[in-house]
Order: sequence, then structure tokens, then C-alpha cells
Amino acid sequence: MAAVGCLFPHGLWIGARHDVLKGLRERAEHQERERAARVEEARAQERARIARDMHDIVAHQVSLMVLHAGALEVNARDEATASGAAVIRTTGREALAQLREVLGVLTSARDGDMAPAAPPAGLRDVEDLVDRSRAAGIPVSLDVGGMVRPLPDMVEHAAHRIVQEALTNVGKHAGRVPTEVGLRYLPAALEVTVHNAAPSGPADPLPGGGLGLVGLRERVQLLGGEFGARSLPEGGFAVSARLPAPAVASPAPAAEGEPV
Repeated sequence: MAAVGCLFPHGLWIGARHDVLKGLRERAEHQERERAARVEEARAQERARIARDMHDIVAHQVSLMVLHAGALEVNARDEATASGAAVIRTTGREALAQLREVLGVLTSARDGDMAPAAPPAGLRDVEDLVDRSRAAGIPVSLDVGGMVRPLPDMVEHAAHRIVQEALTNVGKHAGRVPTEVGLRYLPAALEVTVHNAAPSGPADPLPGGGLGLVGLRERVQLLGGEFGARSLPEGGFAVSARLPAPAVASPAPAAEGEPV
């Protein structure tokens, strides 16, 4: 009986110790959740501040460009000038729309509302990119090879961004030089290439952040693909990517009498 009496207080001590440790763990977890919430709130406030700064600086300047281009389009005395002004005005308006989407992501991420206002650009929009570069005076050719098929949205959007960034860099750094855009559909991949010739005279590049190609490389690598960007021996530049691209399964046809 004495042994039992000695064990009973020991059992109470173990139970009390367990309760204390459990309480400490719960308190630590609660404090960690509060700390994470404060960090996320600070990040959300910083995103909102960046969004306001971008709006004040970038959107204002682009809006002025669009207004001036619209005035030039209306008052132009020749068709070529009016057409060029129209391209600038349209491109500027679309840049403003894309900027608003980016700012919306920055400001609404804290509310969990991350849905884009429109479907992301894909391969269906590459021809439009090429047409705009042509309208800007860059002789661009588009070559599509292989069996064209629907691809996952992330792959199509990445391919579109590669072509968009590469053509932007051609205009910024090389000018109006012959450029080739290639899309090749392989059984389990999509190859994207953009090659441009060397500028015929001294280049007058526009300022850039130097992060475009870095961002493309990261985007491609996240999809499990390969990315390359290099100067060509003859003086031009080449951007290439190979994206894993399994075909998107088409929906099975409904059986006779089955509701669609």
C-alpha cells in the first residue's frame, strides 16, 4: 500500500507536467501564428504602397503618351504617321490595362482575390505580337511547325511571354532588324525560338532593367524546361526555350441520349 501511495503523487506530477508543456506549445504556436499574420500584413501594406507608387509614376506617364499619340493620329497629314500613332495609342492603352491587372494583384492579394480579369495570353496571341512588331517597323517572320494542338495554359502563357520579351528586346537593343520567331510542336514539348540579325549601324538601346531574361529563365525552369539566351557569332542574338508540353486531353463526346 505504501508503494501505491508513493506512485499516485508521481502520476499527478506527470499529468500536471504534460498539461504545462501542452500549454506552452499552444502558446508558442499562437505566438507564431500572430507573428506570421503581422509579417503578412506588413507585406500586404508594402504591396499596396508599391501599387500606389507604380500608379502615380508609370500610369500617369503612359496616359500622357496615349493622349499625345491620339492627338497625333487625329491631326496627322499622312497615313503612315496616323498608322504609327495608332499603334502607339493602342499599345499604350493595353499597357495601362495590363498595369491595372498587376496593381490589382498587388492590392487584392491580401483579400485572397487573385483571379485575373481575363484569361492569360497564350499561343493564340503570338501572331498579334508579330503583327505589332511589324507595324513598328521590325521585319518579323513567324514559322510554326509540327502538329498544332492545345497545350496547358501555363505552357502557352510562358511561350507567349518568351516571344513578347524577346521581340521587345529586339526593338530596344537592335532596332529594325530581320527577326525570326519559331514555334515547333514536338510530341511532348514545345520549342520556342526568336533570332534576330545584328543591327546595321550603331545601336541606340533603350533603357531596361536587365531582369526580363532572368525572369523568363526562372519561369521556364519552374515548368521543368530549358532556356537559353546568347549572342550569335555573326552579331545577332538568339532566345530559345524547350517547354514540356503534354497534349491537353479533349473532352470525351457525350453518349447518345446523354445530356451535354
